[in-house]
Amino acid sequence: MTRRLPFRYLEPTFCAGLLDDPILLVNIRPLGRAILVDCGQIHHLAKRVLKSLDALFVTHAHMDHFMGFDALVRHIHVSPRAVELFGPPGIARKVAAKLAGYDWNLTESYWCTFRVHEVHPDRILSFTFPGSEGFPRHPAGERKRHGAEIWRNDFLTVEAELCDHHAIPTLVFRVSERPSFWIDGEKVAAAGLVAGEWLRELKHRFYRGGLDGKEIAAPVRTADGSEAWRVFEGRGLFEAIRRDQEPASIGYLTDIGASGENLATVRRRLGGVTLLACECSFLAADVAKARNSHHLCTTDVSALARELRPAYLLPMHLSKSYNTKGHLLYEELALPPETRLIRLPEHLTPRPLLPAEFPRLGGA
Repeated sequence: MTRRLPFRYLEPTFCAGLLDDPILLVNIRPLGRAILVDCGQIHHLAKRVLKSLDALFVTHAHMDHFMGFDALVRHIHVSPRAVELFGPPGIARKVAAKLAGYDWNLTESYWCTFRVHEVHPDRILSFTFPGSEGFPRHPAGERKRHGAEIWRNDFLTVEAELCDHHAIPTLVFRVSERPSFWIDGEKVAAAGLVAGEWLRELKHRFYRGGLDGKEIAAPVRTADGSEAWRVFEGRGLFEAIRRDQEPASIGYLTDIGASGENLATVRRRLGGVTLLACECSFLAADVAKARNSHHLCTTDVSALARELRPAYLLPMHLSKSYNTKGHLLYEELALPPETRLIRLPEHLTPRPLLPAEFPRLGGA
């Protein structure tokens, strides 16, 4: 992406071309860490990128969205850490099958552990795969879902909803920046407050969850121009002077059919996102193919954009049958005036080599 998107903490990078297997990398700048959404072919990502991952979010287990998990294991399995993986119901069984396909007779006690979470409509089932034991699957309990959130850290939250992709579940994700400590100077002045060290204390408590029900003292300008200290409830004080700004967010949508139920789920979860990464597998003339394969076409994506009103639209996952014709997709999309279109080259992954391009054994 050549244009800097309006995120404060997050840096989304789409690591594929228009026709390549979709991969969305989201760097979390304050942490120097990242999350990955989908992982088809990821061999072109550097090892340092894969080692920076804290969590992987998989929409479904088709090869073009999940085959890169093996490459991820190859690069990080000897790291002394835990990696979270979220996917639809049944993903733990598929992870177990992948890991069981290799011999692990040289394991070490410090090898990484994968924590795999299956996202169901009403609960999340968790499993651990400890590398020190050769990655067997161990049940790790379940928790009820309260709302759409499935994972968070200090700077972002990830929400997920289940859709249908021809009788298999697929996940739609929304990645949002956590609210940040932004203060409106005009509101501070209007409240008669005098800026000072108390703002630093308020910020400290904001990021450590110490506002609700806690008191904080701040100076207030009196009628005669002097200052008097007053005690405020922390949350109420922050809400009175914070800057009104919706946190930036990323919507990720792929491999769903254009059914009424699927589209209603997308509208409910992805409305008003800053960046919408959305599959657009077929052109309008091939709507029958889109319906038969349970994908979206340009007409569907245009309609969604007009309803969701994203600031930026990134169409991706175009069918490979349109090789060299990707420009037609951009010509067909009809977006609302406030939505900027992000264009991808058709391919970003390296071209496979032909036998004649390899060095000859034994010299020239």
